Amino acid sequence: MSDKALVRARAADIRAQFENAGAQAVETSVLQPAEALLDLYGEDIRARAYVTSDTLLGEQMLRPDFTVPVVQMHMAHGAEPARYTYSGEVFRRQEEDTTRANEYTQVGYEVFDRENPAAADAEVFSLVKSALGNVPLRAATGDIGLLMAAVRGLATTSERKAALLRHVWRPRRFRMLLDRFAGRVDLPEGRAALLEQDDPMQSGIPFIGLRTPAEVVQRIETLRADSVAKPIPAVQVDLLEALLNVRETLPFALEQLRDIAVDLPAITEAVFCLRDRIDEMSKLGVDVDTLEFEASFGRTNMEYYDGFVFGFYAEGRADLPAVATGGRYDALTRVLGQGNEIPAVGAVIRPEILLQLEGSK
Repeated sequence: MSDKALVRARAADIRAQFENAGAQAVETSVLQPAEALLDLYGEDIRARAYVTSDTLLGEQMLRPDFTVPVVQMHMAHGAEPARYTYSGEVFRRQEEDTTRANEYTQVGYEVFDRENPAAADAEVFSLVKSALGNVPLRAATGDIGLLMAAVRGLATTSERKAALLRHVWRPRRFRMLLDRFAGRVDLPEGRAALLEQDDPMQSGIPFIGLRTPAEVVQRIETLRADSVAKPIPAVQVDLLEALLNVRETLPFALEQLRDIAVDLPAITEAVFCLRDRIDEMSKLGVDVDTLEFEASFGRTNMEYYDGFVFGFYAEGRADLPAVATGGRYDALTRVLGQGNEIPAVGAVIRPEILLQLEGSK
């Protein structure tokens, strides 16, 4: 049997397990409309998408993942609650690491259910863990919702909060903005000089780029307003850093987060959600006492994750991508639902990586 046939067979086996758990098997087109979808993916995926143009269909791209088109399908036609599974190839450019495949298979499981989000999180994690079999893997979990809640609770302007939330998935940029908004670093010299001018539009700097003069003026006014805003209180920045540094097994992580919530009450509801998820995982037989939690985990993955996130990795194999990844993406259903929304969580497994690890046992 060829390697591709082995991957297809392993994918079919995993998908069958998901169907037995109550999921409906669905298909999505390999060719997807690019204009709408590219805005929903993070910078990493946008930069690695295969995009082409069609005279009749407009700009198209080869499917970089399944979740977005499955959410589109559900929000347009699906009843609730719903569970879906799928398998097939996805395509991503690998210009920075040519050793990684630019065409590979994903098998996924997606849950749309508003009744008990914590139970749905636990269901997806437990089912994926079971589908991975006995291969020794390290599981990591996190929760983007904690960081988002903390940012929304900061004593600063709505514009600064929005900027930080936009860059949650880009840790270096987030850090730079946080330091600037906290008054720990000065404005870039060129920007400071520009804002000091009475009329920056008459500075003699050539007018280039896609923004109109009106848009440039509006941007300058926004920057001026930001330059006189009060710094984010140092105590809040310290609490945010303490939150991001939480890295423990789940029970100890929960205790640390409860302590942080005393002084950062904005995260209280997110901490309650974590507690409920731990309880639901325990009910399904997950060993929560040894399961790792990293508050910063998932910040370089898909930008549509906004809550629980997790991944399974081969120990000692940094050369391999994650065998499985997943997370909650409630906000994505709001974007694609045109006024409707439903809590949703899902995950994907890469069967070719699983086969490689199974063959090395």
